[in-house]
Amino acid sequence: MRTLKEIQELYQQAGVKALRDVELLQLLGINLESCDFLELFKSSREALIRKGFRTSTAIKLNALGEVAHRYSLAPIPERESIQSSNSIAAIMSPILKHLSHEECWVVYLNRANKVLIKEQLSIGGVCATVVDVKIILKRAIELLASSLILIHNHPSGNAKPGENDKVQTKLLKGAADLFDITLLDHVIIAGDSYFSFADDGIM
Repeated sequence: MRTLKEIQELYQQAGVKALRDVELLQLLGINLESCDFLELFKSSREALIRKGFRTSTAIKLNALGEVAHRYSLAPIPERESIQSSNSIAAIMSPILKHLSHEECWVVYLNRANKVLIKEQLSIGGVCATVVDVKIILKRAIELLASSLILIHNHPSGNAKPGENDKVQTKLLKGAADLFDITLLDHVIIAGDSYFSFADDGIM
């Protein structure tokens, strides 16, 4: 059985999904030798106390159970659909157009071209940011994404891609193809304008 320190280190290295049920509870200050989430969360505070739990632990388990229940009942928001470069610019321009430094983002999509998630990949300086192909594809595989779009900004206000932008796009597209994942576009946001590799026919 891992110590709390080992659990915290594993969480830092591999994320929350790498932890067992009992270890997730330990992170929340609830120490158990074993656990059945469903049984614990369905039990009332009084029932948990009768089972030998401290009152404070019983309250925490009760609260977690109620959070899980409410989350399961919450309506799933309609995912944004990407139909064109204009669609992605509309989503990402408000985030990127006013920045004085470069940021690189990735939007992951399902087979219906609906957004699974949009994530910041890196933050650069005034004129450069980093595209890590391995991180992008690892995340795409985790999400079971069918396609993705790369987006970054040019604080200079000039949306025209540089040679490095073209090279990074080519590398990412080639690597994604190996995993049957499509790089749909690389969009550069520059103030109120943008450049689309797909629209320009240089994907």
